[in-house]
Amino acid sequence: MNTKLVESLLQIILSLSHEERTLLEERLFCDSSQPSTHDLMQLAQTGGAFEFLNEEPDLYTLEDGKPI
Repeated sequence: MNTKLVESLLQIILSLSHEERTLLEERLFCDSSQPSTHDLMQLAQTGGAFEFLNEEPDLYTLEDGKPI
């Protein structure tokens, strides 16, 4: 076991700000086996899967329907 490495890491972790520790905990303890919502949104936006919607006509306007 590398005790020196563990002690060094502990000192570094203890020196982190609250925000940095929170980020570290999220990265260490989150289930990364599935993509995050943000990752999926980025993929959909950059992948072009929904580009065809840009060519679709606007079916509804703000004047359609009853006001809420």
